[in-house]
Amino acid sequence: MTGNLRHWAPGVWAGRYGSTVWKYPIHLFQQVGGFDLHPISAELTYGTERIAMYIQGINNVYDLQWTDKVKYGDVHHKGEVEFSTYNFEIADIPMLRKLFDTYEQEALHIAEKNLALPAYDYCLKCSHTFNLLNARGAISVAERTSYIGRVRNLARLSAELYLKQREEMGYPLLKNS
Repeated sequence: MTGNLRHWAPGVWAGRYGSTVWKYPIHLFQQVGGFDLHPISAELTYGTERIAMYIQGINNVYDLQWTDKVKYGDVHHKGEVEFSTYNFEIADIPMLRKLFDTYEQEALHIAEKNLALPAYDYCLKCSHTFNLLNARGAISVAERTSYIGRVRNLARLSAELYLKQREEMGYPLLKNS
């Protein structure tokens, strides 16, 4: 979940790798979208690359052995450079602002049709677009608060719809756990 989506989770940070201490968060989600969770869920925020680095005993993700002859950096470094260049230097700010507004309107339209997951998908598109605008330095402090509030509103709407759907279904996954 991105940082601008609404969830409440006390984090626990722990870990050790060789002589270097690294940290990974364990979140206990007590609330999502403004709704209390029953039961409280947990998430270990830890990427597969970090696990592979530990297994291979290396400190640089680009040194991960992808195959016998290819490293992770051979596969992903160019893409990282290109996306960083786009995100921080080239992304079209006026277009991104229009996209944010378009994605938000579509999320609201979808939510009116009681489609929780497609509405949430557009919430995530808004969140990603906000992050691009933020990376370009295109958002003032006042705008930041407004944008985050708009994304959180979409997250709340999606969570509300999803919760309503699950309730109408009698919470079938809880019955099977």
